[in-house]
Amino acid sequence: MNFDLGQEHELVRDTVRSFATEKVAPVAEELDRESRFPYEIVAGLAELGLMGMTIPEEYGGAGADTLSYAIAIEELTRIDSSVAITVAAHHSLGTLPIYYFGNEDQKSEWLPDLTAGKKLAAFGLTEAGAGSDAGATRTTADLRDGQWVINGSKIFITNAGTDITACVTITALTSDGEISNIIVPNGTPGYGISKPMKKLGWCASDTRELSFKDCAVPEENLLGPRGNGFQQFLEILDGGRISVSAMGVGLAQGAYDLASAYAQQRQQFGQPISKFQAIQFRLADMATEIEAGRGLVYKAAWLKDQGRDFALAAAQAKLYTGELSNRAVNWALQIHGGYGYMAEYAISRFYRDQKILEIGEGTNEVQRMVIAKHLGL
Repeated sequence: MNFDLGQEHELVRDTVRSFATEKVAPVAEELDRESRFPYEIVAGLAELGLMGMTIPEEYGGAGADTLSYAIAIEELTRIDSSVAITVAAHHSLGTLPIYYFGNEDQKSEWLPDLTAGKKLAAFGLTEAGAGSDAGATRTTADLRDGQWVINGSKIFITNAGTDITACVTITALTSDGEISNIIVPNGTPGYGISKPMKKLGWCASDTRELSFKDCAVPEENLLGPRGNGFQQFLEILDGGRISVSAMGVGLAQGAYDLASAYAQQRQQFGQPISKFQAIQFRLADMATEIEAGRGLVYKAAWLKDQGRDFALAAAQAKLYTGELSNRAVNWALQIHGGYGYMAEYAISRFYRDQKILEIGEGTNEVQRMVIAKHLGL
Protein backbone atom coordinates (compact mmCIF):
# COMPACT_ATOMS: atom_id res chain seq x y z
CA MET A 1 0.00 0.00 0.00
CA ASN A 2 1.15 3.51 -0.79
CA PHE A 3 -0.58 6.51 0.73
CA ASP A 4 1.53 9.11 -1.09
CA LEU A 5 -0.18 11.16 -3.76
CA GLY A 6 1.32 10.80 -7.21
CA GLN A 7 2.96 13.73 -8.96
CA GLU A 8 -0.16 14.36 -11.04
CA HIS A 9 -2.39 14.48 -7.96
CA GLU A 10 0.01 16.79 -6.15
CA LEU A 11 -0.03 19.11 -9.16
CA VAL A 12 -3.84 19.21 -9.09
CA ARG A 13 -3.84 19.93 -5.37
CA ASP A 14 -1.24 22.69 -5.61
CA THR A 15 -2.82 24.31 -8.68
CA VAL A 16 -6.34 24.40 -7.27
CA ARG A 17 -5.11 25.49 -3.85
CA SER A 18 -3.25 28.42 -5.41
CA PHE A 19 -6.28 29.44 -7.46
CA ALA A 20 -8.61 29.21 -4.45
CA THR A 21 -6.25 31.22 -2.27
CA GLU A 22 -5.45 33.90 -4.82
CA LYS A 23 -8.75 34.25 -6.71
CA VAL A 24 -11.56 32.93 -4.49
CA ALA A 25 -10.53 33.91 -0.96
CA PRO A 26 -10.37 37.70 -1.58
CA VAL A 27 -13.98 37.82 -2.88
CA ALA A 28 -15.68 34.96 -1.02
CA GLU A 29 -17.13 37.11 1.75
CA GLU A 30 -18.42 39.69 -0.74
CA LEU A 31 -20.03 37.06 -2.97
CA ASP A 32 -21.70 35.49 0.05
CA ARG A 33 -22.96 38.82 1.42
CA GLU A 34 -24.38 39.87 -1.95
CA SER A 35 -25.64 36.37 -2.89
CA ARG A 36 -23.86 36.90 -6.20
CA PHE A 37 -23.05 34.07 -8.56
CA PRO A 38 -19.27 33.85 -9.22
CA TYR A 39 -19.19 34.08 -13.03
CA GLU A 40 -15.58 35.33 -13.18
CA ILE A 41 -14.38 32.52 -10.92
CA VAL A 42 -16.24 29.90 -12.98
CA ALA A 43 -14.48 31.23 -16.08
CA GLY A 44 -11.14 30.89 -14.30
CA LEU A 45 -11.92 27.35 -13.19
CA ALA A 46 -12.90 26.51 -16.77
CA GLU A 47 -9.47 27.66 -17.95
CA LEU A 48 -7.93 25.23 -15.46
CA GLY A 49 -10.04 22.40 -16.91
CA LEU A 50 -12.05 21.79 -13.75
CA MET A 51 -15.52 22.06 -15.25
CA GLY A 52 -15.22 18.82 -17.21
CA MET A 53 -12.50 17.26 -15.17
CA THR A 54 -13.20 13.51 -15.46
CA ILE A 55 -14.75 13.60 -18.94
CA PRO A 56 -12.45 12.09 -21.61
CA GLU A 57 -10.49 14.47 -23.81
CA GLU A 58 -12.40 13.33 -26.92
CA TYR A 59 -15.44 15.13 -25.52
CA GLY A 60 -13.50 18.19 -24.43
CA GLY A 61 -12.80 17.14 -20.85
CA ALA A 62 -9.52 16.89 -18.99
CA GLY A 63 -9.55 13.09 -18.73
CA ALA A 64 -8.59 13.18 -15.05
CA ASP A 65 -9.41 10.46 -12.54
CA THR A 66 -11.93 10.63 -9.73
CA LEU A 67 -9.25 11.11 -7.08
CA SER A 68 -7.98 14.24 -8.86
CA TYR A 69 -11.54 15.52 -8.97
CA ALA A 70 -12.08 14.85 -5.25
CA ILE A 71 -8.84 16.67 -4.41
CA ALA A 72 -9.92 19.67 -6.50
CA ILE A 73 -13.32 19.88 -4.79
CA GLU A 74 -11.67 19.53 -1.37
CA GLU A 75 -9.29 22.41 -2.09
CA LEU A 76 -12.06 24.70 -3.34
CA THR A 77 -14.24 23.98 -0.30
CA ARG A 78 -11.30 24.72 1.97
CA ILE A 79 -11.83 28.33 0.89
CA ASP A 80 -15.47 28.61 -0.20
CA SER A 81 -18.33 26.13 -0.41
CA SER A 82 -20.45 28.09 -2.91
CA VAL A 83 -17.72 27.89 -5.54
CA ALA A 84 -17.10 24.21 -4.78
CA ILE A 85 -20.74 23.17 -5.10
CA THR A 86 -21.07 25.09 -8.34
CA VAL A 87 -18.34 22.90 -9.83
CA ALA A 88 -19.52 19.69 -8.16
CA ALA A 89 -23.17 20.05 -9.16
CA HIS A 90 -22.27 20.99 -12.73
CA HIS A 91 -19.83 18.12 -13.15
CA SER A 92 -21.24 15.24 -11.09
CA LEU A 93 -24.96 15.93 -11.46
CA GLY A 94 -25.28 18.05 -14.59
CA THR A 95 -22.67 16.78 -17.04
CA LEU A 96 -21.90 13.18 -16.09
CA PRO A 97 -25.46 11.89 -16.77
CA ILE A 98 -25.11 13.03 -20.38
CA TYR A 99 -21.68 11.41 -20.65
CA TYR A 100 -22.73 8.17 -18.93
CA PHE A 101 -26.14 7.64 -20.49
CA GLY A 102 -26.36 9.89 -23.53
CA ASN A 103 -26.04 8.72 -27.14
CA GLU A 104 -23.36 10.12 -29.44
CA ASP A 105 -25.65 12.82 -30.82
CA GLN A 106 -26.47 14.04 -27.31
CA LYS A 107 -22.83 13.96 -26.28
CA SER A 108 -21.80 15.90 -29.38
CA GLU A 109 -24.51 18.49 -28.80
CA TRP A 110 -24.00 19.14 -25.08
CA LEU A 111 -20.60 18.01 -23.83
CA PRO A 112 -18.20 20.40 -25.65
CA ASP A 113 -19.68 23.56 -24.08
CA LEU A 114 -20.30 21.88 -20.71
CA THR A 115 -16.81 20.43 -20.34
CA ALA A 116 -15.27 23.73 -21.45
CA GLY A 117 -17.25 25.59 -18.77
CA LYS A 118 -18.87 27.85 -21.36
CA LYS A 119 -22.23 26.50 -20.21
CA LEU A 120 -23.55 24.90 -17.03
CA ALA A 121 -25.87 21.94 -16.57
CA ALA A 122 -28.27 21.05 -13.77
CA PHE A 123 -29.97 17.89 -12.54
CA GLY A 124 -33.64 18.09 -11.54
CA LEU A 125 -34.50 15.28 -9.14
CA THR A 126 -35.94 16.70 -5.92
CA GLU A 127 -39.61 17.71 -5.71
CA ALA A 128 -41.61 19.24 -2.88
CA GLY A 129 -43.06 15.80 -2.09
CA ALA A 130 -40.11 13.71 -3.22
CA GLY A 131 -36.91 14.41 -1.30
CA SER A 132 -35.32 11.40 0.36
CA ASP A 133 -38.02 9.32 -1.34
CA ALA A 134 -36.81 10.38 -4.77
CA GLY A 135 -38.74 7.59 -6.44
CA ALA A 136 -41.98 9.33 -5.46
CA THR A 137 -41.60 11.87 -8.27
CA ARG A 138 -44.87 13.31 -9.59
CA THR A 139 -43.57 15.20 -12.60
CA THR A 140 -44.94 13.56 -15.76
CA ALA A 141 -43.76 13.37 -19.37
CA ASP A 142 -46.28 12.18 -21.98
CA LEU A 143 -45.11 11.21 -25.46
CA ARG A 144 -47.27 13.03 -28.00
CA ASP A 145 -46.49 13.33 -31.70
CA GLY A 146 -42.76 12.86 -31.24
CA GLN A 147 -42.45 15.17 -28.24
CA TRP A 148 -42.28 14.70 -24.48
CA VAL A 149 -44.87 17.00 -22.91
CA ILE A 150 -43.76 17.68 -19.35
CA ASN A 151 -45.86 18.85 -16.41
CA GLY A 152 -44.73 19.19 -12.81
CA SER A 153 -42.12 20.92 -10.68
CA LYS A 154 -38.69 20.51 -9.09
CA ILE A 155 -37.15 22.28 -6.10
CA PHE A 156 -33.68 23.06 -4.68
CA ILE A 157 -32.01 22.69 -8.09
CA THR A 158 -28.40 23.93 -8.30
CA ASN A 159 -27.09 25.85 -11.34
CA ALA A 160 -30.47 25.83 -13.11
CA GLY A 161 -30.96 29.58 -13.53
CA THR A 162 -27.60 31.21 -14.23
CA ASP A 163 -26.94 33.30 -17.32
CA ILE A 164 -24.81 30.47 -18.71
CA THR A 165 -27.02 27.49 -17.84
CA ALA A 166 -27.69 25.36 -20.92
CA CYS A 167 -30.05 22.65 -19.69
CA VAL A 168 -31.45 20.58 -16.88
CA THR A 169 -31.89 16.80 -16.89
CA ILE A 170 -35.08 15.92 -15.04
CA THR A 171 -36.65 12.74 -13.74
CA ALA A 172 -40.25 12.23 -14.85
CA LEU A 173 -42.93 9.56 -14.93
CA THR A 174 -43.20 8.43 -18.55
CA SER A 175 -45.93 5.95 -17.57
CA ASP A 176 -47.30 4.52 -14.32
CA GLY A 177 -44.37 3.39 -12.21
CA GLU A 178 -41.86 4.18 -14.97
CA ILE A 179 -39.25 6.90 -14.39
CA SER A 180 -37.13 8.27 -17.20
CA ASN A 181 -34.59 11.07 -17.54
CA ILE A 182 -35.14 13.83 -20.09
CA ILE A 183 -32.93 16.77 -21.11
CA VAL A 184 -34.77 20.10 -21.06
CA PRO A 185 -32.91 23.06 -22.64
CA ASN A 186 -33.18 26.42 -20.89
CA GLY A 187 -35.55 28.72 -22.76
CA THR A 188 -37.96 25.94 -23.76
CA PRO A 189 -41.57 27.29 -23.75
CA GLY A 190 -43.43 26.11 -20.65
CA TYR A 191 -40.24 25.72 -18.62
CA GLY A 192 -40.32 28.21 -15.75
CA ILE A 193 -37.41 29.08 -13.45
CA SER A 194 -38.01 30.90 -10.16
CA LYS A 195 -35.95 33.71 -8.76
CA PRO A 196 -32.90 32.55 -6.76
CA MET A 197 -33.97 30.93 -3.51
CA LYS A 198 -32.75 32.58 -0.29
CA LYS A 199 -30.64 30.18 1.75
CA LEU A 200 -28.87 29.91 5.09
CA GLY A 201 -25.58 29.07 3.40
CA TRP A 202 -24.10 28.52 -0.07
CA CYS A 203 -25.38 32.03 -0.74
CA ALA A 204 -23.29 32.55 -3.88
CA SER A 205 -24.54 29.29 -5.36
CA ASP A 206 -27.52 29.35 -7.74
CA THR A 207 -30.55 27.45 -6.36
CA ARG A 208 -33.96 27.52 -8.05
CA GLU A 209 -37.44 26.06 -8.15
CA LEU A 210 -38.45 24.78 -11.58
CA SER A 211 -41.90 24.42 -13.08
CA PHE A 212 -43.11 22.69 -16.24
CA LYS A 213 -46.45 23.44 -17.84
CA ASP A 214 -47.04 21.63 -21.11
CA CYS A 215 -43.31 21.97 -21.73
CA ALA A 216 -42.55 20.07 -24.94
CA VAL A 217 -39.11 18.76 -25.92
CA PRO A 218 -38.17 16.39 -28.78
CA GLU A 219 -38.51 12.65 -28.22
CA GLU A 220 -34.77 12.27 -28.78
CA ASN A 221 -34.10 14.27 -25.57
CA LEU A 222 -34.75 11.06 -23.63
CA LEU A 223 -31.51 10.18 -21.82
CA GLY A 224 -30.78 6.49 -22.16
CA PRO A 225 -33.48 3.82 -22.45
CA ARG A 226 -37.00 4.71 -21.40
CA GLY A 227 -37.73 3.56 -17.86
CA ASN A 228 -34.09 3.51 -16.75
CA GLY A 229 -34.28 6.85 -14.96
CA PHE A 230 -34.45 5.45 -11.42
CA GLN A 231 -31.34 3.29 -11.83
CA GLN A 232 -29.56 6.12 -13.61
CA PHE A 233 -30.05 8.66 -10.85
CA LEU A 234 -29.04 6.13 -8.18
CA GLU A 235 -25.75 5.66 -10.05
CA ILE A 236 -25.30 9.41 -10.38
CA LEU A 237 -25.96 9.93 -6.66
CA ASP A 238 -23.37 7.29 -5.74
CA GLY A 239 -20.72 9.22 -7.62
CA GLY A 240 -21.98 12.57 -6.40
CA ARG A 241 -21.46 11.46 -2.82
CA ILE A 242 -17.73 11.34 -3.43
CA SER A 243 -17.66 15.02 -4.40
CA VAL A 244 -19.89 16.06 -1.50
CA SER A 245 -17.81 14.04 0.95
CA ALA A 246 -14.75 15.82 -0.45
CA MET A 247 -16.57 19.05 0.38
CA GLY A 248 -17.00 17.80 3.95
CA VAL A 249 -13.27 17.20 4.32
CA GLY A 250 -12.43 20.51 2.64
CA LEU A 251 -14.77 22.49 4.86
CA ALA A 252 -13.46 20.79 8.00
CA GLN A 253 -9.88 21.48 6.90
CA GLY A 254 -10.70 25.11 6.17
CA ALA A 255 -12.33 25.48 9.59
CA TYR A 256 -9.27 23.93 11.22
CA ASP A 257 -6.97 26.30 9.32
CA LEU A 258 -8.95 29.31 10.53
CA ALA A 259 -9.10 28.07 14.12
CA SER A 260 -5.41 27.18 14.28
CA ALA A 261 -4.32 30.54 12.88
CA TYR A 262 -6.63 32.43 15.23
CA ALA A 263 -5.52 30.42 18.28
CA GLN A 264 -1.88 31.22 17.61
CA GLN A 265 -2.42 34.98 17.37
CA ARG A 266 -5.20 35.47 19.96
CA GLN A 267 -3.71 36.50 23.32
CA GLN A 268 -5.39 35.75 26.65
CA PHE A 269 -3.85 35.59 30.13
CA GLY A 270 -0.54 36.74 28.67
CA GLN A 271 -0.07 34.10 26.00
CA PRO A 272 -1.59 32.78 22.75
CA ILE A 273 -4.63 30.62 23.46
CA SER A 274 -2.96 27.83 21.42
CA LYS A 275 -0.77 27.29 24.50
CA PHE A 276 -3.77 26.15 26.54
CA GLN A 277 -4.42 22.43 26.67
CA ALA A 278 -8.16 22.84 26.11
CA ILE A 279 -7.50 24.50 22.73
CA GLN A 280 -4.67 22.14 21.82
CA PHE A 281 -6.84 19.09 22.41
CA ARG A 282 -9.65 20.46 20.23
CA LEU A 283 -7.24 21.17 17.38
CA ALA A 284 -5.64 17.74 17.82
CA ASP A 285 -9.05 16.05 17.60
CA MET A 286 -9.96 18.07 14.51
CA ALA A 287 -6.71 17.21 12.73
CA THR A 288 -7.13 13.52 13.54
CA GLU A 289 -10.73 13.29 12.36
CA ILE A 290 -9.96 15.23 9.18
CA GLU A 291 -7.22 12.76 8.33
CA ALA A 292 -9.63 9.87 8.90
CA GLY A 293 -12.30 11.52 6.74
CA ARG A 294 -9.84 12.23 3.95
CA GLY A 295 -8.87 8.55 3.94
CA LEU A 296 -12.50 7.53 3.46
CA VAL A 297 -13.00 9.99 0.60
CA TYR A 298 -9.81 9.03 -1.20
CA LYS A 299 -10.61 5.33 -0.84
CA ALA A 300 -14.06 5.80 -2.38
CA ALA A 301 -12.52 7.76 -5.27
CA TRP A 302 -9.81 5.12 -5.73
CA LEU A 303 -12.36 2.31 -5.83
CA LYS A 304 -14.32 4.15 -8.51
CA ASP A 305 -11.16 4.69 -10.53
CA GLN A 306 -10.36 0.97 -10.23
CA GLY A 307 -13.77 0.10 -11.66
CA ARG A 308 -14.78 -1.56 -8.42
CA ASP A 309 -17.98 -1.22 -6.41
CA PHE A 310 -17.67 2.04 -4.52
CA ALA A 311 -21.25 2.66 -3.37
CA LEU A 312 -20.68 1.55 0.25
CA ALA A 313 -17.44 3.51 0.57
CA ALA A 314 -19.05 6.62 -0.92
CA ALA A 315 -21.98 6.45 1.51
CA GLN A 316 -19.62 5.92 4.45
CA ALA A 317 -17.46 8.84 3.35
CA LYS A 318 -20.50 11.09 2.86
CA LEU A 319 -21.94 10.20 6.28
CA TYR A 320 -18.68 10.57 8.18
CA THR A 321 -17.44 13.77 6.56
CA GLY A 322 -20.83 15.45 6.85
CA GLU A 323 -20.89 14.88 10.59
CA LEU A 324 -17.16 15.59 10.87
CA SER A 325 -17.62 18.99 9.24
CA ASN A 326 -20.38 19.75 11.74
CA ARG A 327 -18.07 19.04 14.66
CA ALA A 328 -15.18 20.88 13.08
CA VAL A 329 -17.01 24.15 12.40
CA ASN A 330 -18.59 24.10 15.84
CA TRP A 331 -15.21 23.63 17.53
CA ALA A 332 -13.56 26.20 15.26
CA LEU A 333 -16.19 28.84 16.01
CA GLN A 334 -15.91 28.10 19.72
CA ILE A 335 -12.16 28.70 19.52
CA HIS A 336 -12.86 32.07 17.88
CA GLY A 337 -15.17 32.98 20.76
CA GLY A 338 -17.34 36.05 20.25
CA TYR A 339 -15.42 37.08 17.14
CA GLY A 340 -16.49 33.88 15.42
CA TYR A 341 -20.09 35.00 15.71
CA MET A 342 -19.36 38.15 13.72
CA ALA A 343 -20.13 38.13 10.00
CA GLU A 344 -16.76 39.57 9.00
CA TYR A 345 -14.96 36.48 10.27
CA ALA A 346 -14.83 33.70 7.68
CA ILE A 347 -15.67 31.00 10.22
CA SER A 348 -19.21 32.35 10.48
CA ARG A 349 -19.67 31.68 6.73
CA PHE A 350 -18.21 28.19 7.13
CA TYR A 351 -20.65 27.58 9.99
CA ARG A 352 -23.64 28.50 7.81
CA ASP A 353 -22.36 26.61 4.77
CA GLN A 354 -21.81 23.38 6.68
CA LYS A 355 -25.30 22.15 7.55
CA ILE A 356 -26.38 21.33 4.01
CA LEU A 357 -23.60 18.72 3.85
CA GLU A 358 -25.72 16.58 6.19
CA ILE A 359 -28.81 17.04 4.01
CA GLY A 360 -27.92 17.37 0.33
CA GLU A 361 -26.99 14.37 -1.86
CA GLY A 362 -28.81 12.15 0.61
CA THR A 363 -29.37 12.94 4.28
CA ASN A 364 -27.36 11.32 7.06
CA GLU A 365 -30.33 9.05 7.66
CA VAL A 366 -30.39 7.96 4.01
CA GLN A 367 -26.65 7.25 4.11
CA ARG A 368 -27.20 4.98 7.11
CA MET A 369 -29.95 3.19 5.18
CA VAL A 370 -27.63 2.70 2.20
CA ILE A 371 -24.80 1.46 4.44
CA ALA A 372 -27.10 -0.93 6.30
CA LYS A 373 -28.33 -2.37 3.00
CA HIS A 374 -24.76 -3.02 1.86
CA LEU A 375 -24.09 -4.70 5.19
CA GLY A 376 -26.93 -7.12 4.47
CA LEU A 377 -29.14 -5.82 7.25
